[in-house]
Order: sequence, then C-alpha cells, then structure tokens
Amino acid sequence: MNKKRLSLAATSLLSISLLLAACGGNNAGNANNESANSSNANADTTATDNANSGNAAADSEEKVNLNFWTLFDGGDGANMQTLVDEFNKSHPNIQVKNTKLVWGEYYTKLITAVGNGNGPDVGISHTSRLPDLIDQGVVTEIDDVAEVAGVDWSSYNQNLLNATIVDGKHYAAPIDTHPFIMFYNKKLLKDAGLLGEDGKPVLEQSADGFMKFLETLKAKLPAKVTPFALSNTNDDPYRLWWSLYSQQGGNDIVSDDLKSAAVDSDKGAKAADYIQKLYTGGYIKKNDPDFYKNFQSGTAAIMMTGVWATGTWESTKGLEFGAMPIPKIFDQEATWGDSHTIILPVTKSEDPAKRKAAVIFADWVATNGQIWAKAGHIPSKPSVLENADYKAMPYRSDYASVASTVKFNKPSTKNWQIRDNASFKILNEVWANKLDPAAAMVKLQDGVQKVLNE
Repeated sequence: MNKKRLSLAATSLLSISLLLAACGGNNAGNANNESANSSNANADTTATDNANSGNAAADSEEKVNLNFWTLFDGGDGANMQTLVDEFNKSHPNIQVKNTKLVWGEYYTKLITAVGNGNGPDVGISHTSRLPDLIDQGVVTEIDDVAEVAGVDWSSYNQNLLNATIVDGKHYAAPIDTHPFIMFYNKKLLKDAGLLGEDGKPVLEQSADGFMKFLETLKAKLPAKVTPFALSNTNDDPYRLWWSLYSQQGGNDIVSDDLKSAAVDSDKGAKAADYIQKLYTGGYIKKNDPDFYKNFQSGTAAIMMTGVWATGTWESTKGLEFGAMPIPKIFDQEATWGDSHTIILPVTKSEDPAKRKAAVIFADWVATNGQIWAKAGHIPSKPSVLENADYKAMPYRSDYASVASTVKFNKPSTKNWQIRDNASFKILNEVWANKLDPAAAMVKLQDGVQKVLNE
C-alpha cells in the first residue's frame, strides 16, 4: 500500500463518509453502538499497581504536552478519561489533554485537521479503519519511535497486533478487541434444563449441537420467549456469517493483493444456509423491532452481539446473564471483531519528543487495560488478564480467550464499502428467505469486485 499525503478533494471526503457507521450503528437505533451500550459501565476507579508500569520508557526527558483526540462517550469516555488522569499523575513530564469528539464526526474531522496541519499529537483508530487512514497519509508508522521508547511488541496479543501491521510496519498500538460473543439468560436456560451446575450452558460445540440446543429452548420455554435474539438485517447477522465463514477456514473475501474478490463460495454458502435456517426455523424472531430490548427484558434465551453490551446487561436490574465465546459451530474457533488502537497522526513538526511521549502513553494505556475493560472490551495485553482488578470483574474472563480467535479483514481501503454496499445488502436477502445462499455467494463475489473497481 503506497502512503500518500492527504488530499481534501471532495472525492476523498465522500469516500471516508461511507465509513462513518458505528461498529453496530444500523440496528435498533444505537443498540449496536459500542459506546452507547457501554454507557452504564462504572469508570469510578483508580489504576492499581500498574499505574507506573508499562513496557515503554517510564517518562520523557523534558516536559511534553500532548493533545489526544478520542471518539468515546458514555462509559468508554469516562474510562478513557480515568486512564488519562492516572497517566498524568504518574508521568509529571508528560501531560495528556483528552479532547472528546462526536463519534459520527470523528474520522472526517481527523482527516480534515491533519490535512490542514492542525491534527492532534495522538488519536484513536479502529483497526478496520487504519488502512484508509494510512492510504490517505493521516497516520505515521511508529516502529522507529517505539524502539526509542522501549516498547516490547511481544507483550501484546499477537493476533490483535498483527492486524495493525501494514506492509510490515507498525502503525498503531492496540488497546483492546471488542468481538462478537454470546450472552445467555441463566434463568431461562435453567428452566429449559440447559444450565449446568457451573452456571454455563449445556451445549455441544457443533452445528448439530447448537441447533439441538435451540430446539430444546423453543420446545421447553413459553411461546413468548425468543430462543435466539438477533437482528434480521445488517450488522449482527453479518457478524455471525463472517464468524461461521471464518470457522470453516474461509479466506478473506478480498485477495492478498487487495485487487480482486476472493469469496470462498462453498464455505460462504454453508455459513449463510445455516443462519438462514435459524430464521426460517423460527429460532430467531422475525421483524424483531429491538433485539437488545428483547434480551434485556428477559424474553430471549440467548443473543449474540459485541462485548460492549456487557456493561448494559450488568446495570439491568434482575437480569441474570452469562457471557461466553460464540459456539464453535464448524471446524475451528473464530469470530468477528474489531479493535481500538492508539495512533500518531501526521503533524507539521513531527517533534521527536512528542512522538516518544505519545508512544509511552499508548503503551501505558494498553498495560493498564483493567480500567478500559470495565465497559466489556478485552485488553490487548495478556498480562492484564492476570491483573487482580481485571479478575475481580465478572464475565470478562469468561470470554477473554476470544482475543486470539478474532478474524480480521485484510487491510483493504474498501472494507467498509464492501460491508455496507455488498455484504449487507446481499445477505439481508438471504435472512429474509428471498435469496438462495449459493446464489448469494455469486452475487457477493460480483458485488465485492464492483466495489474494488470503483
């Protein structure tokens, strides 16, 4: 991928505007928006023994002030502010100012500001958005400054880290992953005889096993209870399809050179057919106006969505729930996911002291992931999983292993256009039983190629 300086031509802004949907912004209002659903997470905490730790150098040689742009609100916003405050207390020579931007405007404002030479010293990017930011010359590679700052890349989960490496270069420090997981209502599963003594579902990890699990829920629970709460369109059914496609070892739907569609039709059709039967078999409620509310109100036995819902369920009075990785339906564990990362945007001066301080800050945030995990995110450093504060939080450890099984897209600048303009539209027809899964894969191959040719 050739890195070039940002152009503010209208075509560039139009391209990035297509990327402004939240991680789950298309279902039930803000129901799938990771920040919205973590709004009840408790941020009232202090960093523990990790406050002065991190693999990067402890501090900068001179006083440095950093302007940090973020896109977090609700619980995420509060937790990030806690991290900034704790960092500033423990690093007197590096002071970070957290500037919170509106999620839907963040990427456009970041691109515009960098193009005008007024960008921040530090920023946030989703892993999925990095390729476009790199392509437009918005972010810098950080290998040189990370070495100066003493960053130990081996301290990161390598699956999450590798997704931020483009053309062999590190462009970001991942601070989490927020993957697609399964939540379950303990009371309903117990009523159906499907809750073990350990408080976890009695569920065989296979295609037949999961279907039998749903059949039992449907047969033994009242008719008003939905066995499996899931949207009928867009984000979450797509995430499930991507997960099951990946569980079969399906390649990315874009070729290695990022120029051609590469849909594995057989595996894609098998995943789509399995999900289609969940709808046609009545396991998923048709035209569910709000599948989040369905689960939250105690009228759905299981649901699948992102980990950002954990904080919402925790704050829901009377909801006895559990969380776990999605079942291994096919050959291997795999799921959809994205990550928040800390980036160094291009600046006028490229001040070495500021760059070093920024990387020290980024690495410190990752090291103190027990604070960031309050909203449900999985920390990017395995060491955090052993932190006492992290272990004391319920649910998180039950799905922490998913960090190593998230299947990321290849670093194409067209990933979000492919998702919105091809995958969603075509797969939605499958879920509505208007399109045969095999035929859908032919259309998907053509749709992906059309986007790549644009």
